[in-house]
Amino acid sequence: MKITIVLGAFLPVPPIMGGAVEKVWFVLAREFARRGHEVVLVSRKVAQFPQKEVLENVRHVRISGFDTPRSLIWLKILDLVYSWRTLSVLAPADVIVTNTFWLPILLRTANRGAVYVHVARFPKWQMRFYGGAARLQAPSQAVARAIAASVPQLKSTISVIPYPAPATGTAPPSIDHREKIILFVGRVHPEKGVHILLEAFVSHARTVFASWRLMIVGPTKSRFGGGGEPYLQGLQKMADQAKDQVTFTGPIFESALLEETFRRARLFIYPSLAESGESFGLAPLEAMTHGCAVLVSNLDCFHDFIRDGETGFLFDHRSNDPGATLQEKIENITANETLLARVAEQGYRKSLDYSVARVADQFLNDFESLARKSHGGTS
Repeated sequence: MKITIVLGAFLPVPPIMGGAVEKVWFVLAREFARRGHEVVLVSRKVAQFPQKEVLENVRHVRISGFDTPRSLIWLKILDLVYSWRTLSVLAPADVIVTNTFWLPILLRTANRGAVYVHVARFPKWQMRFYGGAARLQAPSQAVARAIAASVPQLKSTISVIPYPAPATGTAPPSIDHREKIILFVGRVHPEKGVHILLEAFVSHARTVFASWRLMIVGPTKSRFGGGGEPYLQGLQKMADQAKDQVTFTGPIFESALLEETFRRARLFIYPSLAESGESFGLAPLEAMTHGCAVLVSNLDCFHDFIRDGETGFLFDHRSNDPGATLQEKIENITANETLLARVAEQGYRKSLDYSVARVADQFLNDFESLARKSHGGTS
């Protein structure tokens, strides 16, 4: 098959500036190409990479893009400019995958191939304009339900295919061979609940958590999706109460170093407050893959792979005092090493269901079904 994947205007591929969507499709594109498919990946042009190149049999085409603006309206305008630029370089394909806002609309009458919309965030009003798409692909059941509620007339075009977990060369070390580190990896932004995590840890840093450290990994600058300097300063002021027990490392984009960081920690916490922002939860799945026990907020998107007390832990982020609720949950978990080890092991085993090979199988089966339809039922 000929598969074209169009990523957004704001982050490059390979994902040297992060981005869950960029990371996922970079890995999947290589897997599709490894299986003999003709794959083109379109992404933002940056100085580090040539405008065109072939990497592991994937043909990369890079289009001038932009840094992420603060204004949502301006973001949509820039996405439109990028989508118009992209449209001019797209060759016909069997399937064109995209998560950009405007491209599914622009492709509606372009006859370039089956339009495959990757719905990377909870849908809003734009779904009504995607009636020409062959597929609306959701990474979780929660997003699929939201799409169906938004555009019930398009329910037959919805499919659920998750993100893949990162490939690892060896089984992760057991919990008792790790440091007593509580880890957060993600954008350091208020919607990720980092302040709640810090509040929960700092309140008992000198008592219950005296032997533990908290490591916060991720970008703080707004151009990378962080909360900006004022939010970081507020977090650092909170962390002063715990002195040397809290570390802000900044982002880690290099995959081997990030893997090493996950494998050092015993507990990964992702206290997201984004009720309509989280579509899947790739960071918790990555942590499970690397043998961390995982504690997340009780968002629907995490329920596909996290069962409280089995494959991970949940806390009620909607409580009247989420910081105290999270603190109590952390205390109970860290006090029970047997439970922590058992859940980490079961979480790791669950993550194997999300291997790159298995997820690629699901996408390719879906692509092939659409390609057969577009060719009048022939293969």
